[in-house]
Amino acid sequence: MSALSKSKKTFPQIPDPAPLSGPVAISSNFCGGNIVHTATIVESPTKCRVELNVDQDPYTELEDTIHSQWFYFKGSLMDPILGGPNKGEEVTVDYVITNANRVAFPSAWPGSSVCVSTNGKKSWERKTKTDYDKAEGTLSWQHVHRQYEEGTYFSFFEPYTLDRHIDLVDRCRATRGVNVSVIGRSLENRDIELITVGTGPLKCWINHRQHPGETQAEFFAEGLLTRLCGLDDFGAVDGLAHKAREAFTFYIVPNINPDGSANGYLRTNAGGANLNREWATTGDYEAPTLERSPEVYYVLKKMDEVGVDAFADIHGDEEMPFNFIAGAEGCTNWGPRLQGLQGAFLGAYCRTNPDMQKEVSYDPEDPNGANLAVCSNQIATRFNCLSITLEMPYKDCYTCPDPERGFTGGRCARLGMNIVDAFMHVKDWLRSEEPFWENLGEDDQYIRPKEEWEGKATMMGQE
Repeated sequence: MSALSKSKKTFPQIPDPAPLSGPVAISSNFCGGNIVHTATIVESPTKCRVELNVDQDPYTELEDTIHSQWFYFKGSLMDPILGGPNKGEEVTVDYVITNANRVAFPSAWPGSSVCVSTNGKKSWERKTKTDYDKAEGTLSWQHVHRQYEEGTYFSFFEPYTLDRHIDLVDRCRATRGVNVSVIGRSLENRDIELITVGTGPLKCWINHRQHPGETQAEFFAEGLLTRLCGLDDFGAVDGLAHKAREAFTFYIVPNINPDGSANGYLRTNAGGANLNREWATTGDYEAPTLERSPEVYYVLKKMDEVGVDAFADIHGDEEMPFNFIAGAEGCTNWGPRLQGLQGAFLGAYCRTNPDMQKEVSYDPEDPNGANLAVCSNQIATRFNCLSITLEMPYKDCYTCPDPERGFTGGRCARLGMNIVDAFMHVKDWLRSEEPFWENLGEDDQYIRPKEEWEGKATMMGQE
């Protein structure tokens, strides 16, 4: 019996793709692509409406749900013989995602803007007039297609492809003092790579992209590795990064979910497992297992082998227009030490990069109420260490807005570079037996965050 057949829920079905017709061809048959073209309504030779559905991840047994929200596709003008425009004509297309109200987080659409590239994915901008119609359940935007463009791509956030991942890993492998190893394979037999940098006694782990549609995470990894390995045009490691490599050994997993990334999923691996709920057994649901979540199984096995003194799990958040961290407040070992470490770490991060802030995050879990199947909670408890989940927005960043471009992959990479500063700030306290928290400065004090912020109701379409 399949996992889906065990569910008592009825899930909406995605229609079959529409036949090729009209002035614009829609394609998502590439790495990370996701969309189903359901209809084209031609209003005139140079105006049409293209209707789309976001395709679904595989069924997730533990949560008894089907996730979806990531989309990434290409729109191309058809040849005149096949219904495309005549030479020199432009075509105005109204793109409409008709199942936008049936995705994982429909409340995330207000304030969102679609990413678009018209130069073959070399650069990305925002469709600032993206509209979510709550009554109709649609997400829509307009684009004028011009002949001889390199290709127009649309996505939920800037894609980070497996080709780019391979190039990043290869550059690390070619760098002196950096070790790249394969610690396991995914369900579809892709490599789970671990990049080790530094020779210090402190073990710092940073995992990325448990949720494959959160591509922000791998841009973050690229920035982090660029700084630690000297991968930029100068080919040199800066002074602080050099000291970090002496203080820490960094264990970096740039993409823990390569199958979901290749298949264009939002939150799951190839078998439908939400990896960020696979770090401990839940009831009679055993996790992690080689059959369901080998990606987590192999990484956790390696963590147990080498140890962890500090940890960050890197994500993107669909709804909140902030960069923020979620901590270990609900773990049984939460107390002055972990609270002091988290406060000082976040204080240093904010001073280094104003895209980070302290006040807004998920409401902290109740004392002793942590879900240990969530990665950062499991690591905080298992290793009694500083352990955080870091989230970046799909939307524009509320604290440092840039409406035309929104929050970008480049800014994710900068946050990746700057996490080195935050870890260096707390390095002497990570395993200290002294009550360091009693002497922290004002900027390093822990602030209990909350999910509410001024202007939230307006941005989220609640007014």
